[in-house]
Amino acid sequence: MTTLLKINASLFSNQGQSSQLADRFVAAYVAAHPGATVIDRDLAANPVPHLDAERFLSFLAKPEARSEAQQAVVAFSDALIDELRRADQIVIGLPMYNFGVPSTLKAYFDHIARAGVTFRYTANGAEGLLTGKKATVLAARGGKYVGTPKDSQTTYVRDFLAFIGITDVEFVYAEGLNMGEESKSAALAAAHAQVAELAA
Repeated sequence: MTTLLKINASLFSNQGQSSQLADRFVAAYVAAHPGATVIDRDLAANPVPHLDAERFLSFLAKPEARSEAQQAVVAFSDALIDELRRADQIVIGLPMYNFGVPSTLKAYFDHIARAGVTFRYTANGAEGLLTGKKATVLAARGGKYVGTPKDSQTTYVRDFLAFIGITDVEFVYAEGLNMGEESKSAALAAAHAQVAELAA
């Protein structure tokens, strides 16, 4: 059976346009693949703390030398990574805030990028350890940025996922959502069609 990990990064939780696209993809996938299971990670409802020196040093400390507080930090990170390990597909609802990814998603990424756990350094550079997975990113944006220098999201998310071993990544864009009803309707219709195709 396939397991999907759905990550919603909208500050509006499941009401955000990107979350609704992610929900649509997951619903279509489950309908087309009976028996698929879903792990739901809502970064608005259950935010991941932003990385600070104390949390970072917890990751670096040797297991036998960690304090109780450091062990709790690592256990939280381990639980997030366990969700990723269990998932065959990762589905990310990704809004654009001020030309970048939500800070909550960055915090999540900071907690799953662990040397020796999700990646390792080799003589040839970094090697991701979470291989054999597919990711689908549902990107909702008020303006139109695909293919322009202002689209910092696509490269960053693709590079980060590749860093931990996930190289099969598909983006679905719904752009121009704040540029009038006609633009919004057309963008969502196109995104819905792509979602239906990818989830089949």
